[in-house]
Amino acid sequence: MAEAWLRYHGGDRFEAFSAGLDPTSIHPLTVKVMEEKGIDIGCQRPKDAMEFLGRERFEYVIVVCDEVNRSCPTVFPGVNLRIFWPLEDPAALRGEERERLDGFRNIRDRIEDLIRAWLEQVAKPLCKQNRSRQFDFQE
Repeated sequence: MAEAWLRYHGGDRFEAFSAGLDPTSIHPLTVKVMEEKGIDIGCQRPKDAMEFLGRERFEYVIVVCDEVNRSCPTVFPGVNLRIFWPLEDPAALRGEERERLDGFRNIRDRIEDLIRAWLEQVAKPLCKQNRSRQFDFQE
């Protein structure tokens, strides 16, 4: 979701990549809730972070899940800023499909809000305190 929102709102200002340490298939409810907003992510595929290591240079790394943050490296070569947004993993939501769908929508909307706020932030010159690897941009 974050990759799709950054592509949508960031336009040509950023090239967005999404990857994980143990990628799994894109959850069907993720595809569904993004389609509700007119964004087709059906052609996206899960990617392993190792695909990019040493091949791409990243200015920013945004970690969007509390569970992933625990296993994700805190230092990335060449990365100026690592950002952590402590969101629930929607795939871990339990309950009836309607409840889970509402949860996916909630997380989708929170990610969109965070991406939009972050884009406003990076449009301004970054001050030294915001360049810290420990910087957490939260709502």
